[in-house]
Amino acid sequence: QVQLVESGGGLVQPGGSLRLSCAASTSTFNINTMGWYRQAPGKQRDMVALITSGGRTTYADSVKGRFTISSDSLKNMVYLQMNSLKPEDTAVYYCNVFDEDGAGVNWGQGTQVTVSS
Repeated sequence: QVQLVESGGGLVQPGGSLRLSCAASTSTFNINTMGWYRQAPGKQRDMVALITSGGRTTYADSVKGRFTISSDSLKNMVYLQMNSLKPEDTAVYYCNVFDEDGAGVNWGQGTQVTVSS
């Protein structure tokens, strides 16, 4: 079993920054890709950013140039640096991890990000 614990969310003004962290506790799951997703009220959960074990990154168009994903494979940690935040970035942010076959694990509780003046 893999347990995911997200942290770092909060209330920030438009234009501000936040850094999210996610710890994946596992000793047996072979992590190939780590990623961040978000879900706004009444909307589906969408991919925000992904990073592979080789360091290749993918971003949603809406966050390109503003968000940066990084990871520490030794610690099974993934981070999301969010700059120039907008009200439309308000959502619960979740992380997940995937093996080479693309199989993920159960979602954690997420961390709330609210962008408002």
